[in-house]
Amino acid sequence: MHQPTPKSGHPWRRLLADRRGATAIEYGLMVALIGLTIIGTVSAAGQAIKDTLYGQIVSALSSMTK
Repeated sequence: MHQPTPKSGHPWRRLLADRRGATAIEYGLMVALIGLTIIGTVSAAGQAIKDTLYGQIVSALSSMTK
């Protein structure tokens, strides 16, 4: 539940008491983690495809030129 921000006091105290940005930071961290997971998965899949598919193509082409 949202707690009201104190209206009086030092600006730093008000800033530390304000929890509205905490949710945005949590969502940002989740998005970053999901992004890193996607990048890692695509990179691993791309490397596997490169190793198998392109390896077969290179083998086939090199056997044709012999």
